[in-house]
Amino acid sequence: MNDESTTVAILGAGLAGLCAGRLLHAAGIPFRILEARERAGGRILTVDADGRPGADGFDLGPSWFWPATQPAIAGLVAALRLPAFAQNAEGDLLFERVAHEGPLRYAGQDQGSMRLVGGMAALVRALLAGMPSDCVRYDARVTGMALAGSGVRLTVAGSRDGELQATQVIAALPPRLLEATVDLGPALDPATARRWREVATWMAPHAKFFALFDRPFWRAAGLSGTAQSLVGPLVEIHDATTASGRAALFGFVGLPADRRAVVGEAALVDACVTQLARLFGPQARRPDATLLKDWATDPLTATAADRTFGAHPAPVAAAWVTGAWAQRLALAGSETSRTEPGYLAGAVDAAERAVAETLARLRAAG
Repeated sequence: MNDESTTVAILGAGLAGLCAGRLLHAAGIPFRILEARERAGGRILTVDADGRPGADGFDLGPSWFWPATQPAIAGLVAALRLPAFAQNAEGDLLFERVAHEGPLRYAGQDQGSMRLVGGMAALVRALLAGMPSDCVRYDARVTGMALAGSGVRLTVAGSRDGELQATQVIAALPPRLLEATVDLGPALDPATARRWREVATWMAPHAKFFALFDRPFWRAAGLSGTAQSLVGPLVEIHDATTASGRAALFGFVGLPADRRAVVGEAALVDACVTQLARLFGPQARRPDATLLKDWATDPLTATAADRTFGAHPAPVAAAWVTGAWAQRLALAGSETSRTEPGYLAGAVDAAERAVAETLARLRAAG
């Protein structure tokens, strides 16, 4: 990466970073998005049966949004004209209390969960399509930022090492990941650094397992595909069948990251399939394919502090950036949202706030 300059540098091409870019583009402000991965989306990852990114696949990251209570994400989906469909809620749910007893069966309840046709990656594709084709630099990992004169000098590692000079920076990363991976000069004050470290990165400790089938056979048995278990290894299971009819069940693995590492992927997959067969019958023992995404092993999502399950991030009213950085840096990671921290809606909300702060500083500087 050759040395260059821009008005606003955005760290991360996840939903928050792309939303920030969209807003800056609409305002006519030059920007560059620096993404450490070879793909956009961050924790949004939609893949096919082979685990490759696909246009009609399974969401290894977030799967749902709730338009009735999350107007920010609902408005974005509407503005991008993305078709959505309801999470299957028809049929009974199962509750597994102990392994040697059959699961209990209860009437299901619609939670108003919605999914996107084509998976959540449809959001990523639509946002990229509405911005300049060269606005994202992939394989561009920011390792340091230093205040320099009238802006910020960013050190970038990747296939094209170099520096980027920016007037303003929007960090669309989880605060904990930002604090752990990017050196700041001058350093954050200890209280702010500690606050960033203490905010759990949503999804980072989790693993999701998918079992793919030729048809959603559980529906014929009057089951919604939803199950909860005190036995595990999956603690919460849902129907993951796509809008096009590609059948699947997915579940959140209840074992902590260190335990998952000890068990190993092959044994964990076998245990998950065995559990699905225990709950949904022998047809579940023969999936066409399985997928496992352990987010705790992804260094561009999780830090060492994310290997244990933590509480969901709570809204915080205090400023995220203090001291010398307060006039140059804004945080836009979903965890910094004051309304929906950790959710997709939180990424949209945090991006809107960060861009508003950035534009106000640019106007004040003339």
